[in-house]
Amino acid sequence: MGTDLANKTYLITGANTGIGKVTALELAKRGANVVLACRSKAKSEPVIAEINTAVGAQRASLSLLDLSDLDSVRTCAAEFLARNVPLDGLINNAGLVTRGTTKQGFELIFGVNHLGHYLLTRLLLDKLKATPGARIVNVASAGHYRAKGIDWAAQQQTTRSITGFPEYTVSKLANVLFTQELARRLGDSVHTYAVHPGGVASDVWRRIPNPLRWAMLKMMLTVEQGAVSSLKAATDPDLAYETGQYYTTYGKPKAPSKVATPALGKELWDKSAAWVGLEP
Repeated sequence: MGTDLANKTYLITGANTGIGKVTALELAKRGANVVLACRSKAKSEPVIAEINTAVGAQRASLSLLDLSDLDSVRTCAAEFLARNVPLDGLINNAGLVTRGTTKQGFELIFGVNHLGHYLLTRLLLDKLKATPGARIVNVASAGHYRAKGIDWAAQQQTTRSITGFPEYTVSKLANVLFTQELARRLGDSVHTYAVHPGGVASDVWRRIPNPLRWAMLKMMLTVEQGAVSSLKAATDPDLAYETGQYYTTYGKPKAPSKVATPALGKELWDKSAAWVGLEP
């Protein structure tokens, strides 16, 4: 790959493993500076060293981020803004499927997959608006088609299901809705994309008990294949004038769930703003 992304900066959540790691590496290979926003310093530093060695330059760096703690999200955003660099792309990649609650008491899957990313994005919006051609990529899932709506009360309780998959589908619906609502609010100032990477054998499934997890992984795409959708949405010139759309495996456009309506998108925005302490 060439160096067509020289001097561009991307912040990628959950980029020390799986799709996020591949995304960061490929962007760095093309000349971009990549900020890996991750929870574990110990697990992230070897990945940063690996990327920098692979590209022969110091293009990868770390910003600590725990999406299950809104205070950590605020600290991460402040740390990035203090760097005083452009933000050409925010790739909200991190995700999980497990049971529990966040530090502030929200359902854990929704809290990490949507609410933490919502706050991070809101806090970085002015920087994105100030960077010509900036893009926001939200890693969603075809699982969002299975969600019938959003039970607002359930998002303020611990995970109800045994597997966490029903909650996961709701969080992925939220990713699609957030992408659409951002597009309505931002217009052409920043373009937004919701992507389905495909069924990928990534660490998002790491807390699913075996042997179920082993059986799932055998049928899935590689992380390299899964990263194609994110990379295309973040960089493809052919998508530069598109916004608010949903893309399936390998970046192919597709109509999202009929549940993803403007009314529900606005309601999600307003609820999320109130929960994280921001004005709508």
